[in-house]
Amino acid sequence: MIKNIIFDFGGVLIDLDRQRCIDNFKKLGLQNIDELIGNFAQQGIFMQLEKGLISSQQFRERVRELIGDNTTDDQIDAAWNSFLLQIPTYKLDALLELRKKYSLYLLSNTNAIHWEWSLKHVFPYKGYNETDYFRRIYLSYELKQVKPEPEIFKLMLDDAGIQPEESWFIDDSEANCRTAESLGIRSYCCNPQEDWRSLFK
Repeated sequence: MIKNIIFDFGGVLIDLDRQRCIDNFKKLGLQNIDELIGNFAQQGIFMQLEKGLISSQQFRERVRELIGDNTTDDQIDAAWNSFLLQIPTYKLDALLELRKKYSLYLLSNTNAIHWEWSLKHVFPYKGYNETDYFRRIYLSYELKQVKPEPEIFKLMLDDAGIQPEESWFIDDSEANCRTAESLGIRSYCCNPQEDWRSLFK
């Protein structure tokens, strides 16, 4: 009955290093960064960025207000992007195989700075790019909605024209999976960096 697979990005596809990001922001002088960056959700200006309520440049300006005007855009972006590691190539190969049988979608809480970095550094593979893996991509900063709120799931379902009961959602947040299930979408909550290929054998 499953026709559609909806993937989360961070922790499911791309590996993350929250502590590295925190350490790099502290080196720039942002001392309360632990309170603002979480594994599953962000706070303050980081959440505003992820929800598309402020632009990337507004985010950088607000970071500078907290740590000093001599900090450059590149330094801020580098600290923020150090949250991201890589997508293991076996997962990219798996997505290409799964596309032969299912319609694949990406539903992610992310921001423009992270996404632009990912388009350059993690999706290009064997001549493929992000559009080769997914039928459609849904990002929180573009939709102005974030998981686990049900609105972002409803927007995705309506736009893609897919049925909840024909869809499977893979995420590493229990809260996100609970929301999906409340809407009739079957879900699997995976561990960070889990090899989920065995689910399809």
